[in-house]
Amino acid sequence: MNWTPEKIADQSGKTFLITGANAGLGYETALELAKKSAHVILTGRNEEKLLAARDKIVAHVPAARLDIGVLDINSISSIKTYAEGVLQSGQSLDVLINNAGIMFPPPGLTEDGFEAQFGVNFIGHFVLTALLFPVLKQSENGRVVTLSSMAHRNGKIDFDNLKLEKPFDKFREYGQSKMADLMFSFELQRRIDANGLNVVSTACHPGVSKTELLRTDKPEMIETVAYMDANQGAFSTLFSATEAVEKFAYTGPDGEGEVNGYPAASFVAPYAKDENIAAQLWAYAEKETGVTFDF
Repeated sequence: MNWTPEKIADQSGKTFLITGANAGLGYETALELAKKSAHVILTGRNEEKLLAARDKIVAHVPAARLDIGVLDINSISSIKTYAEGVLQSGQSLDVLINNAGIMFPPPGLTEDGFEAQFGVNFIGHFVLTALLFPVLKQSENGRVVTLSSMAHRNGKIDFDNLKLEKPFDKFREYGQSKMADLMFSFELQRRIDANGLNVVSTACHPGVSKTELLRTDKPEMIETVAYMDANQGAFSTLFSATEAVEKFAYTGPDGEGEVNGYPAASFVAPYAKDENIAAQLWAYAEKETGVTFDF
């Protein structure tokens, strides 16, 4: 039987934080969780867009419990400021959904000097997860959901090209960032297990979904693919965030080529399971950001 959000159990009493929640997959994820009585924190870098997204959800779900948080995942200082506010507020957090991402931008660096896709897709979420981990591990249902991509299959971590040291290749750099996301999810679970904690780290991908990510490339190309709308694209995220998942699970659409369909176990490139490279990536992120996890 195909899994759809209608199967999500009541989420009353649970708090979800979603990055990049004002549009696309993040918005659809927030909407479906709100329908199930979750408390949802929508974060993004533009307050006006977040308020508009919140109002749009309330129009569908008048009883929705929503908050917004201005958070620029492109900036470690912004992430630190936001996370400090969460910790000081005493806000509980059950599920962190690392959803925000960029794909195929022009060559550029984040505020902290990382290649833009690697910096936003991986480094920013590494930092946010680390800083919010003290709250997550206090939850009985602590969970981290990190979005990767089918593009991880072509990704390799080039430690000599994480700050645009080499001529820019948007496909290679995107694949690298999404490989980093998947490796991070697996390595986080290993470290959680090593410390005997009850948090789950899981990963997913949305197949090919028609979202704002495509604004940075050739929009006409999407018409040649059996893409899903953003709502169905969010099914894998919602499944990963709310259902019982096995450790080291990677969930994506079950259709041909994992382009579309309904949540199921997805193909993981063997490279993504390399524990030595994952540990090296983790050490690199800690060293370059100065941020560590408190297990």
